[in-house]
Amino acid sequence: MNFKKAYKKALGYTPLCKIGECSLKKLEFGIIELEAGGSVDFKTEDKEFAFIVLEGHCDVSFGNTKWENIGNRKNVFENRKAESFYFGRESELTVSANEHVKIAVCGTPVSEKTEPQVLREDHVVLKKLGRVPFERETSFIIDQNTNAKVLTIGEAYTTEGNWAGFPPHKHDENNMPVECVCEEIYYFLFNPEQGFGVQLLYTADGEIDEAYRVKNDELVEFPYGYHSTVSTPGYESYFLWLMAGDYQGFNRSNDPLHDWIK
Repeated sequence: MNFKKAYKKALGYTPLCKIGECSLKKLEFGIIELEAGGSVDFKTEDKEFAFIVLEGHCDVSFGNTKWENIGNRKNVFENRKAESFYFGRESELTVSANEHVKIAVCGTPVSEKTEPQVLREDHVVLKKLGRVPFERETSFIIDQNTNAKVLTIGEAYTTEGNWAGFPPHKHDENNMPVECVCEEIYYFLFNPEQGFGVQLLYTADGEIDEAYRVKNDELVEFPYGYHSTVSTPGYESYFLWLMAGDYQGFNRSNDPLHDWIK
């Protein structure tokens, strides 16, 4: 199975990973892209959704409520603290563009109803993780400090020519508190846009052993297996990471062959 997918610009909402139509069972992903004055209606049905504003500014309306001017950057490299908004299951909303806007849409099934929430940049926690040559700056946008019950989402900016998520790690076994079952997606952007990275996905038994060249507007699904990524020299490298599983947060194990590298 090919776990890599690509987004091609289209106005409105473009689903890229849908449960039952991709390798994932708990995680969905798509892109809303609109020009100034455009709008799209969205229903969450039986899922919670987080909307991460990648570019531009938008308004969000639901019921008698309107959130105005959500967004704080022309592109993901301008500001590393994204603005976002969240809706629980059984919600209906309208997203309207104040200018060209691009929004990552991240969803997962939930049983509990929750309150909607707008999250401005002062909510985001930004940390530098690892060390050269596996250093990156990571933001935490959606987690236990929001109304989300399952989703965990952030953004990563890999230091030029460095690895991220190293040693390779996985989260596909129920071995709490060390490791839980949790699916994940990485969605990549580069500056300049012709940049690329390499995304690894493999299992210990060799059932999966992939090295994808990932380009601008491409994503990789991780239903299970070890994963790690590396950026190329000369380019700013970004990926949005989103997780959903049995537990909210980070419970993972490193590949024991490489766990000595701390």
